[in-house]
Amino acid sequence: MPYDESVPPTRRRRSLLAATAFAAVCLTAAGCGAGDDSGGTRAEPGQGGSGTSAPPPSKSAPAPDRTSASPTPSAKSSKPSGSSGSTGGGATGPLSGKTVVIDPGHNPNNHLHTGEINRQVDIGTTHKECDTTGTSTNSGYAEAQFTLDVSHRLRTLLQKQGAKVVLTYDNDRAYGPCVDERARIGNEARADAVVSVHADGSAVGNRGFHVILPGLVRGGKADTSKIVEPSRDLGTRIAGLFVRDTGSAPSNYIGGNSGLDIRKDLGGLNLSTVPKVFIECGNMRDPKDAALLTSAGWRQKAAQGIADGISSYLNG
Repeated sequence: MPYDESVPPTRRRRSLLAATAFAAVCLTAAGCGAGDDSGGTRAEPGQGGSGTSAPPPSKSAPAPDRTSASPTPSAKSSKPSGSSGSTGGGATGPLSGKTVVIDPGHNPNNHLHTGEINRQVDIGTTHKECDTTGTSTNSGYAEAQFTLDVSHRLRTLLQKQGAKVVLTYDNDRAYGPCVDERARIGNEARADAVVSVHADGSAVGNRGFHVILPGLVRGGKADTSKIVEPSRDLGTRIAGLFVRDTGSAPSNYIGGNSGLDIRKDLGGLNLSTVPKVFIECGNMRDPKDAALLTSAGWRQKAAQGIADGISSYLNG
């Protein structure tokens, strides 16, 4: 499936000093606004429904990421949704008593199940694909491998702080889960925060991260009215601390330098009843960003930035 190379605004070069200043502003939880919801043609990353945002991995499936120890699934898991990742919560720490759901975008085997993932599901205001393949670097490192690796690192960091952590999937099923199921797992867990981990697939020269926030949506099964503000708080804190921990600058092509974007077309946000955001950690199709995304050391920094943002929100 082709990916949508959204026409970028005039690119601005940012220095690390500017990124540090952004982090200081964002930590006030009030200084990083987002523009209007772009919706429309930019396709949903990861949580299903994207269909056009990024090309699938190379025709020959890329080698598994050796930093992720989970086995390769051969069929759908019989376990209840999210049960494989429901761990922690017994330890004492600043997040003791809190539940965090981590949603690793895509599934490495989605490209083998196109019929299943192209099935339309109800996202409240419309219908979209069950899930999508995600993107990959030019060298074949798949977004789904990246998201699962960062999610594992993030889980470990949160568990050390005493949080109960639930993964929407842990390489334990052949494809998916679908976008509506990903949202349902967070809702049924009564999560205090949900973060969907992704990497973008845009044009070369488009660099940096952005955090996607839910817009105000009411229609059918979708009603985000109660989660818009807490999700903005969560996303703003993650954005600021992601800058601090990774040294990466906010996106130069989405969000008007804020590192934040509002979307109303994402089923994973529309169907959520608990605070939730997406994070696009970088652009896999840009060689400079790809060099970061394929680095285990940088992925650890990315996980730390997300964990620090979640912790700041839950303890704020």
